[in-house]
Amino acid sequence: MTRPEPLHVSLVAIPEAVVSTLSGIFDVMNAPAMLQATGQAPRGRPFRVEIVGLKSGPLELASRVPITVQRSVADIEATDIAIVPSVLLGPDGWPKGRHPELVEWCRAMHGRGALLCSACSGIFLLAETGLFDGVDATVHYGYAKTFASAFPDVRVHPERVLVAAGRREELITSGAAMTWHDLVLYLIARYTGATEAQEVARFFALQWHQDGLAPFMVFEGRKDHGDLAIQAAQDWVATHFSVASPVEEMTRRAGLSERTFKRRFTGATGLTPVVYVQRLRIEDAKRRLERTEASVDEISWQAGYEEPAFFRRLFKRLTGLTPGAYRKRFKIPDYARPGAQDEHGGTRAVKGPMAG
Repeated sequence: MTRPEPLHVSLVAIPEAVVSTLSGIFDVMNAPAMLQATGQAPRGRPFRVEIVGLKSGPLELASRVPITVQRSVADIEATDIAIVPSVLLGPDGWPKGRHPELVEWCRAMHGRGALLCSACSGIFLLAETGLFDGVDATVHYGYAKTFASAFPDVRVHPERVLVAAGRREELITSGAAMTWHDLVLYLIARYTGATEAQEVARFFALQWHQDGLAPFMVFEGRKDHGDLAIQAAQDWVATHFSVASPVEEMTRRAGLSERTFKRRFTGATGLTPVVYVQRLRIEDAKRRLERTEASVDEISWQAGYEEPAFFRRLFKRLTGLTPGAYRKRFKIPDYARPGAQDEHGGTRAVKGPMAG
C-alpha cells in the first residue's frame, strides 16, 4: 500500500487550539519516518505534515504556548487531509464566525477531494462549513450539549470514539481528548495498512479505545427544565438512590399521581424515573470500584441492588465493561500510589500487561 508521493496533511492551528493535541498529531503522523530511522518500518514517507493557519509565523495557542504556523492557507490550493485539533471553549461556548477564512478554506479543500478530520472539540470549527449537517459525528462528551445546541443539524454521538461519515468516508471525527490517537492510527491504517498502524501504536505505546467512551462518561441528570417538582425529586434521589422503591418515594414526595409523575419526569429529564435511578446507582458503583477494595457483590448491595447478577448485567450494558474490567482500567495502579516502594527504599518494580 505504498504511494509514490506522500499525502499532504494540513494540521490547522487556531488560537483556541490545544497544544498537546496539535503537537501529538504532528509527531505521530510523522512516526513512519521515525520508525524508518530505527529500521522498524519500510522505506517511504506516507505523510507530509504541515501546521497551517490564517497566516504563517508565530501563533499563541489556548494554553499560551507559542507554535510556528509553517504555511498560510492562502498559499495552499489543495491538500489531502485537513485536521482541526481539539480546541478550548470559553464559558460562552464556541463563538461562531470567528474564523470565516479558515472555514471557507476547509469547505474548499473538501470540494477538491480532501478528508476533513477533527480531534475532540475541533468539530466546532468544521461544523461551521455545513458539511456535517445531516451526518453522524462525535465530540468530547463534556461539550456534547453545547455542540448539539450550536449545531442541531449534526447527529452527534459523544459515546463513540471515531466516526467516518460522508459518501467517501471523508468526514472523520474523533471523540474525547486522547481519542486523537484513534484518529491518527485510523488514518495510518487507511493509507499505509494495519501492520504499520500497529507498529506506530507499539512505538508510542498507544492504545485503541475499543470499548468506546461510555466507561469514561459521568452521568449528570438534566436540571435545566424548569419543572420545580421534578427538580426537587431529582435533588432527593441524588442522595437516596439506594433506598428500596425510590421511584415510588419520589412520586409520593412530589404529590403527583404515578402516571403524571412518570410523564413529567421523562419529559423534563429525557429519562424514565427507573432509568434515571439506574444511572445514579451505576455512577456510584463506578466510584466505589475506582476507590475502594470492596467486592462487586458488596458494591451491588451498596448501590441498591440485592441481586449481584442483575447488577453485573446492568453495569455492562451501561458502561460497556464488566465491573471487574472497569476496576482494572480505572483504579489507580499500585505503582502510582504514594509510598509505592520496596523494603529497601527503592521504587517497586511493576509488572503489567506490557511488562516483560
